[in-house]
Amino acid sequence: MAYFTQDYLDFFKELAANNNKDWFHANKKRYELSVKGPFESFIHELIARTAKIDEQFEAETKQAIFRIYRDVRFGNDKTPYKLNGSALIAPGGRKAGMGIPGMYLESGPEHFRFYSGLYQPEKDVLQKVRTYILKHSDELNKLVSDKDFVTRFGELRGEKNKILPKEFKAASENQPLLFNKQFYFFASMPPEIILQENIIEVVMEYFEASEPMRKFLTKAGGF
Repeated sequence: MAYFTQDYLDFFKELAANNNKDWFHANKKRYELSVKGPFESFIHELIARTAKIDEQFEAETKQAIFRIYRDVRFGNDKTPYKLNGSALIAPGGRKAGMGIPGMYLESGPEHFRFYSGLYQPEKDVLQKVRTYILKHSDELNKLVSDKDFVTRFGELRGEKNKILPKEFKAASENQPLLFNKQFYFFASMPPEIILQENIIEVVMEYFEASEPMRKFLTKAGGF
């Protein structure tokens, strides 16, 4: 089934040019009908589908979805509203932050993106992940070179440390991913893909392709 209409994308395009409370309040009913409602239905179905594969993904829909209202207390951008719909399907939902491997989706007029992996691991988790990689380097190499993973996601990404703790230095010559302090991957698709009737099936294909790497990072981080 089709979850979204063209007005989902049009709403965000118009919001970009009118990012103020007056415009939003005048279009709030439209937002609820074309954006909020469809996105909630979409995420609800995705949670149900992913939970059948991995019970870790069982969660309340509202716990997964990020609000459209921006936190303007920090940063220079004071516009009050986000220009996309987003959700984190993971244990604990959005409140778990980006420190647990899950599935993060972002949908707006510029792109539709699927993310997974470890984006903001705590210091102790990073230590665990590096120690696990030290012992399972060959397994990680197979995962990052897997044809389906490379085709869909390209590579395992993340900022890197210039200096490693001494216990990882020797191994880093053969396993450069030990320098990573983030371990995430993503796929970017045209924004119009959300208008397709098979959008759930498309996302599930990416989810299933992401599972081996996500499970590796979940085990590595001790979650």
